[in-house]
Amino acid sequence: MLVDIDTNGQFRLEPDFIRQYEDRPVPWGFGALSWITYKRTYSRNGEQWWQTCRRVIEGMFTVQRVHCLERGLEWDEKKARRRAREAYERMFRFKWTPPGRGLWIMGTRFMYERGGTALNNCGFVSTRDIDTNYAAPFVWMLRMSMLGVGIGFDTRGKDKVTIRQPEVAEESHTVGDSREGWGEAVQRLLNAYVGEAALPREWDLSQVRPAGAPLRSFGGVASGPAPLRRMLEDLNSLYSSYEDHNVDARLIVDTMNLIGRCVVAGGTRRSAQVAFGEPGDTQFLDLKRNREKVSDYRWVSNNSILAQVGMDYREAAQRTAENGEPGYLWLDNARAYGRMKEEPDWADAHAQGSNPCVEQTLWDRELCTLVETYPAHHDDYPDYRRTLRIAYQYAKTVTLVGTGAPRTDAVMKRNRRMGCSMTGIVQAVNKFGYRTFIEWCDSAYEYLQELDRSYSQWLHVPRSIKTTSVKPSGTVSILAGATPGVHWEHAPYYIRRVRVAENHPLVEMCRDAGYRVEPGAYADDTMVISLPVHIRGLSRGKGEVPLWEKVDLAAQMQRYWSDNQVSCTAEFDPETEAEDLPRILSAYEDRLKAIVFLPSVGHGYEQPPYEAISRDEHKE
Repeated sequence: MLVDIDTNGQFRLEPDFIRQYEDRPVPWGFGALSWITYKRTYSRNGEQWWQTCRRVIEGMFTVQRVHCLERGLEWDEKKARRRAREAYERMFRFKWTPPGRGLWIMGTRFMYERGGTALNNCGFVSTRDIDTNYAAPFVWMLRMSMLGVGIGFDTRGKDKVTIRQPEVAEESHTVGDSREGWGEAVQRLLNAYVGEAALPREWDLSQVRPAGAPLRSFGGVASGPAPLRRMLEDLNSLYSSYEDHNVDARLIVDTMNLIGRCVVAGGTRRSAQVAFGEPGDTQFLDLKRNREKVSDYRWVSNNSILAQVGMDYREAAQRTAENGEPGYLWLDNARAYGRMKEEPDWADAHAQGSNPCVEQTLWDRELCTLVETYPAHHDDYPDYRRTLRIAYQYAKTVTLVGTGAPRTDAVMKRNRRMGCSMTGIVQAVNKFGYRTFIEWCDSAYEYLQELDRSYSQWLHVPRSIKTTSVKPSGTVSILAGATPGVHWEHAPYYIRRVRVAENHPLVEMCRDAGYRVEPGAYADDTMVISLPVHIRGLSRGKGEVPLWEKVDLAAQMQRYWSDNQVSCTAEFDPETEAEDLPRILSAYEDRLKAIVFLPSVGHGYEQPPYEAISRDEHKE
């Protein structure tokens, strides 16, 4: 047990305090859309919101309590209880929340026993060392993804290994019904094609629990053996086609994508990936031009390039104008700078990439610890400071929980990296004014550094290498009714699509309620629910905001708030703004660390998350 609650006990809020919230109306930001998103994604075993808040807060303070008791550090129960009550109240009212993974797993027995991997949204793994252990980065990605962690990866391992014709053993390989068992199967298959193992005569999947069986510890339901069988067959076919050829960027990305597709089919788990390639690798740049492969599995990852300040952006931007890829990560900016207003300190010199939404710089096999705040849900700056202290405390607490993976623990214990994020930024700008909000960001960042000094000293852990970011906050912001990250609201009227496992009770509930429910275009076991949204009093939807203004807001947040990155997907009009992409990239290459673009129409994606509709369509 990584957090020993059996010996040290758990922190508990008083029943009388909790009782006052049991019948209190929840301030769902988007009504039915918020409730459906919560029930699909974050409610464990039929929880209500007040119960989720209780589980999270009690888990957060239990981790702190155990950490202090085991090390003989100061622990003030009365002070902790007072702060826990305030943390609960502010979470219930959506002034702050954990990230999605924290909402799902914080305070569960699974987390105490298995560690903090599932508390982290995302991670990064490099393929640079595949010549010494070929399967390792792919298996790490599989195991992390099966715990709900989105993964970024690079193609640095290309040309380092030659694929061989594998030996075939006489015996079969029985796949264990666990993350470890699935990882061992993938490891054996991949190593067989580099001469480090033999393929089994057949894969015995009889021990894998059937589709729909409950995952009692982690939560959700099992996908059954079918996605695993398909992944093993497709990986075998892919590697057979590479015999006597060097590993290239395409093989690395396709391997990761096939594994990710398998994980997406796993009920509650949802995989996210980003692949990083070199700007001059045309094979990598053209991966999304094969529509058949994109439809089958290359949709799993967003693809970005490791851009260089001063490069010629025209060729890459031409592809970006087609479907939004590649995105751009200026890794040297991320390594050198915290906030872009400060002098470079190269505190992140060993960073290799980022998480899938690029708000966190990451080292090889590092995970990102995130937390969300909603500045527009506050009355004034002192009110926001009180929330920020709670949010910081949550994120620092997550860094106290080991993952059980030695290499990951080593880098995370050293860096103690976190991303205290803001969402609903455009709402905050509209509420408080642009200049006032930027002053908030600047002052709040300095306040976080004060908190990190005092809390790190109390907990006897290193200072955090970086502390702030802006995450895209897709589904968590839906609960609170916040515009996601630095993005504007989509339109006055739009469809918001929610993906749900086909066997989830919400499918029939929403169909009976009259919502459109249809099979997912990219995953066989997924249904898509379309929910109409009306934003009252909206002055400008994102289609009315110039591309330059979207990019500039991201640059301002990178300058005054985020010492990690700002996740920004800037939509553009392909008819009038596509030609501006190279100039924008050149103009902002020394003011940003990352940026992604997406054409507002013609991007080729079926069932996009957002789709503008007319007032009459919304009424219908």
